[in-house]
Amino acid sequence: MSNSNEFKKERKEVAMFMRRLYRQGLTTTSGGNISLKISEDAILITPSATDKGRMRWKEVGIMNIKGENLIPELKPSIENEMHLSIYRKNKDVKAVVHAHPVFASAFTATKFKINTNLTAEARAICGEPLFVPYALMGTKELASLAAESTAKSDVLLLENHGILTTGQGLLQAFDKLEVLENAAKITLIVEMTKKKSPLSKSRIREIDKLFR
Repeated sequence: MSNSNEFKKERKEVAMFMRRLYRQGLTTTSGGNISLKISEDAILITPSATDKGRMRWKEVGIMNIKGENLIPELKPSIENEMHLSIYRKNKDVKAVVHAHPVFASAFTATKFKINTNLTAEARAICGEPLFVPYALMGTKELASLAAESTAKSDVLLLENHGILTTGQGLLQAFDKLEVLENAAKITLIVEMTKKKSPLSKSRIREIDKLFR
């Protein structure tokens, strides 16, 4: 696995989704990171300090689950321990997307919740997002908190930081983050109108039974 040309197809997918995040305005040039589990022992992960809008597949690194960098010439994301801890803790997780979408991230710095019960799509895709207390980015404390929290929810709001989503694949994890950003915008609009009309409890139960 020391060959830097390995897993070209999968690394292309990771790079494409990072460019997509940037293109959709869901993260900044230097912000955010994506990983994909490719075996029980290895993950692909985006690099540190690179232009997210122009990322290419050869920049996507490979690490084993123990945290060893298998392409030493590439520096993995500062949040690599957070990604690895999530995979170690939750065997069913296959992809992790972490980014800083403006509206959803704003809610991580307030006492208000993103209301995913305003539309059927948001409830079906995101369920009930979980607020995660602050820990400094890149630390083992944040890695531990995130890993524990992903056992409870697949959509996390990291206090004063950003959003993290997990899924069975890159598209699923990306979809959750994008839909959450839309839910944050809808929450603001609805609260401004003072005429909130969320899904009823019976409708929420119906959606959860089908999709969650």
